[in-house]
Amino acid sequence: MMELPLGILWFGAVIVALLDGTRHRNAVLSIVILASALVSTLVLGADVYRNGTQEMVVGGWEQGVGISLRIDTLGIIFAALSLAVLLAALVFETANGIKARIFPALVLFMGLGLTGVFFTGDAFNFYVFFEIAMISAYVLASYGETPRQFRSAFIFIVVNLLGSMLFLISIAALYHTTGRLDLVGIKAQVPLVAESPVVLISAVVFVAFGLKLGLFPFHFWLPAVYTGTRASVAAILSGALANIGSYGLIRFGADLLPRELEFGAPVLLVLGATSILYGGVQSISRHSANEVLAYSSIGQVGYIMVALAIGGDAGVFAAILYTVINGWNKALLFLAVSMRGWLVGTAFVIGAFSVAGVPPAAGFLGKVVMFRAAIEDASWSIVALVLLGGGLSFLYMFQLYRRRFWIAGEEEEESAHLPQVIVVGMAVGLLAIGLWPQPLLELTDQAVLGIMGTDTAP
Repeated sequence: MMELPLGILWFGAVIVALLDGTRHRNAVLSIVILASALVSTLVLGADVYRNGTQEMVVGGWEQGVGISLRIDTLGIIFAALSLAVLLAALVFETANGIKARIFPALVLFMGLGLTGVFFTGDAFNFYVFFEIAMISAYVLASYGETPRQFRSAFIFIVVNLLGSMLFLISIAALYHTTGRLDLVGIKAQVPLVAESPVVLISAVVFVAFGLKLGLFPFHFWLPAVYTGTRASVAAILSGALANIGSYGLIRFGADLLPRELEFGAPVLLVLGATSILYGGVQSISRHSANEVLAYSSIGQVGYIMVALAIGGDAGVFAAILYTVINGWNKALLFLAVSMRGWLVGTAFVIGAFSVAGVPPAAGFLGKVVMFRAAIEDASWSIVALVLLGGGLSFLYMFQLYRRRFWIAGEEEEESAHLPQVIVVGMAVGLLAIGLWPQPLLELTDQAVLGIMGTDTAP
C-alpha cells in the first residue's frame, strides 16, 4: 500500500513515454494515471492520519540498500498538493492542445520525483528523487520550443544544477559528520556531534533550497523562467516543483536540524522580510501579468521564511499551512491570466483575494496563522510586516485584474469552456478551505505533531 502511489507513477510514466499513440491519447492516459496516484495518496493519507507514520524498505532489502520510505502527514500534505497541481495543469494543457507528445510523460516523471522526495526516509534517495523531478522540469521549461522558452530553460538548468550540487555536497557532509543517511538516524545523531560543522552544512542546505524557492537574494533566475514558459508549465513550476524548496527547509530545518534553524533564525527573518517587500514593490512596478506573478512568488515565499524564523510549533504550523495555500494560489493565477471570460475573471479575483489575505479566500487563513505565530512570539514588527505585505499584494493584484480582465477583457474573445471549468474549480477549492478550514488545520496540526511532538491546532 505504501509504495502504490510511487508504483503507479513509475510504471505509468515509463508506459506513456514508450507509447507511440497520439498526443491527445497519451495525455488522457496520463490524466487517468495521475488521478489514480492522487487518489491512492489520499487513501494512504487517511491511513497515516489514523495510524501514524508508516515506514518500510521497498522490496524487502536491508536498510541503506533498498529505497526507504517513511510516510508521515507532512509528506502526505505536500504530495497531495503537488499531484493536485500537476493534475490541474495537465488537464488544462490537454484541453488547450498538447504541443509535444513527451509533455504528459514529463509531468508523470515529475510527479514521481516529487512524491518520492516527500515519501523517502533517507537523504540519498531524497537526492535521487529530487533529481528525477528536476530533470523533468529542465525539459518542461523549454516546452513550446520558442527561442524565449529555450533561453528560460537554459537559465533554469544552470541555476538549479548549482542548487543540486550544493544539496549533494550537504548530504555527503551530513553522512561524514553523523555516519547516517536515514533521516531518523541523522536527527538522532546531530545533537551528539560538534555544532560548527553542522551549522555550516545547514547553511549549504539553506542556499540549495533557497535557490529552488527563488527566495531573495537567490531569486535572479525566477522572473525570466516564469515569464518565458507556457501557463501550464509556470503553474507546475510555482505550484508543484517549488514545494521541494519549502518541504526541504521544513524537513531539514524544523525536523532534522532544529538547533541550527534556531541559530539561523535572524538571517531567515531578514531574508524573508526582504523577499516580502522586494517582491511586493517589484510586482507593483511590472505590467506583464506573468512578471507580476513571478515577483509575487518571490514575495510570498518570504512569509514561509518568516514563519520558520519565528520557529516553535506556531511558526512551523504557519510555514506548512502557508506553503499549501500559496502553491494552490500560484497555480490558479498562472492558469487564469492566460485566459479570458467573466468566469475566469471571477476565479482570478478569488485567487487574488487569497494572495492578499482577504476573507473568505484561503489566504486569509494563511495570514491569520502568521499573525498568531507572530503574536505568540511577541514580534509586533512581524505583525506590521504581514499587514504591509498584504496591502502590497492587494494593490498589485488589483492593478493586474484591471489590466488583464477589466480593460483587456472587453476586447478579446472568451477562452474555451473546459480550461475555464478547471480554473473555477481551483478557485472553489480556495473558497472551500477558507470557509471550512478545519480539515486542513487538523492535518497541519498532525504534521507539526510529528515534527515537534506538540499539539498546535487553533
